[in-house]
Amino acid sequence: LPVLLLIGWFRGVKFFERDGTLRAGLVNGTIFGVEFVLIYQGLLYTSASRAVVFLYIAPFFVALGSYVFLGERLRPAQWAGLALSFAGVALAIGVPQANVDSKVLLGDLLIVAGGALWAATTLIVKTTPLIRAPAEKGMGYQVAVSIPIFVAAAWFSGERITHMPSPLSLTLLAYQAFWVVGLTFTLWFALVKIYSASKLSAFTFITPLFGVVASYLILNDTLTLAFGAAALLVIAGLYLVNKPE
Repeated sequence: LPVLLLIGWFRGVKFFERDGTLRAGLVNGTIFGVEFVLIYQGLLYTSASRAVVFLYIAPFFVALGSYVFLGERLRPAQWAGLALSFAGVALAIGVPQANVDSKVLLGDLLIVAGGALWAATTLIVKTTPLIRAPAEKGMGYQVAVSIPIFVAAAWFSGERITHMPSPLSLTLLAYQAFWVVGLTFTLWFALVKIYSASKLSAFTFITPLFGVVASYLILNDTLTLAFGAAALLVIAGLYLVNKPE
């Protein structure tokens, strides 16, 4: 939050000016907070490779939401892409795998729910007064409202800080604060205001591929042929959903 406030101050953003965005901002911030609670809890049960595939089905939720709420028509290729994505998710969840049990499936479902809420935050921006708010203010709502949600979730789940975080942990936290939330999330918010929600999501369809490869190389996640095929189906489906005309 301090990073966002600093960037906004530098750009002359009036965070506390009345502009009709308060209600939508509070709703969007609540959804944002719950989204990450679901994602973090899901990662306790499922692998990073599975999580990144299920999380990044969010663009197809955006495509469906844009069709329903924004009147953006879907072409036959986009409907085919949705079908491929569904098939990929069904294959990833439904095919028996040696390292997948009920806890892993619960984690998968939590990640999917998080992805759906991510899509919801995008659609709320497009359909409420947040579309007129500076990106820093819109993102500020999400971060500020999520703080008490995270505190409550940490207390409810019994999380405790038992020792000083390591330099690596602090470095990763700084990376999240400055680069991920402070810059890339804010840029995403700004882009959502300008461009078609479904078309903008085209730039996220390659993320699952990077995530699956990175989880294998860095975290030593086990990958099976069935899951690899499922990931390719999801990625191919997202590409068709978001392919330019």
